[in-house]
Amino acid sequence: MNINERKELIMRNSVEVLNKEEIDFVLKKRNLKVYCGYEPSGEIHLGHLVTMMKLLDFQKAGVKIIVLLANWHAWLNRKGEWNFLNKQMRLWGEGMKAAGLNRAKFVRGTDFQRKEDYVNDVMVMALDTTVNRGIRSMQMVARDIENAKISQIIYPLMQIEDIKALDLDFVVAGIDQRKIHALGMELFSKIGFKKKPIFVHTGIITSLKGPGRKMSSSLPDSMISIRDSKNSIKEKISKAYCPEGNVVENPVLEICKLILFPKFRKIEIKRQQKFGGNLLYTSYYDLESDFIKRSLHPLDLKNAVAEYLEEMIAPIRKAWK
Repeated sequence: MNINERKELIMRNSVEVLNKEEIDFVLKKRNLKVYCGYEPSGEIHLGHLVTMMKLLDFQKAGVKIIVLLANWHAWLNRKGEWNFLNKQMRLWGEGMKAAGLNRAKFVRGTDFQRKEDYVNDVMVMALDTTVNRGIRSMQMVARDIENAKISQIIYPLMQIEDIKALDLDFVVAGIDQRKIHALGMELFSKIGFKKKPIFVHTGIITSLKGPGRKMSSSLPDSMISIRDSKNSIKEKISKAYCPEGNVVENPVLEICKLILFPKFRKIEIKRQQKFGGNLLYTSYYDLESDFIKRSLHPLDLKNAVAEYLEEMIAPIRKAWK
């Protein structure tokens, strides 16, 4: 795989890539590393699978994968009690391996975040960051940001230090992490990190209920968890927001683009012959085009999406037990 092929794989389906002008130079190096951090506060759901699919793109491109199971971050962000979070980490590791990340290195946050050099760097950044800037960086990430705690302002500084501590070349995250990474690009020089890591930001899947919210484990009806049964997946998808011809904040189409096509590379829509027979798509944009033209009905799309999701989720569900 040449540099252009690797670059295309790394950047596909991204909403934004920060420092992308550096990517050709970085890809000429050896022993490259990318990470994504996950708060092990609930169950893996489709929102997490988006970044996991992107990590698998990096894996195919020959980049070493690091998965940060961010137990300390989750605790600081008020996502659960300490014992619960640490029990969840084992389940997350097994679930992610079953999803294909079996060559990844799994790292617990507290394995390195309590070291003296790490804490000192966080304090150095704290000297140069206003409270308002810290809160702004967490607006899309923090729980109950209107009543932000000091712990939730420490959180983004730790996330920036993680990049230095793990000596990363690439960072994968949802676009909701953008403000933290922009702050990091300003602060790296303060803590002596000379690399210019490349930030690959993925899209965020809309709530199954429709526009205005993202899929979240705190709203069970808005998301599909890897613990959901086949029947539950089918029922939730059947009720999902998917107005005919409308592609804006359409979670069913987003699932196709960000999860199913990267995983399966094609989607077959099964239809009775009287409705035109089966359709085979090898490109998301062809599927989207037919949906806009109303050549593809939401019900037929939903039936196919439910089947592909079950095929993908079944082995992860089994590993979670």
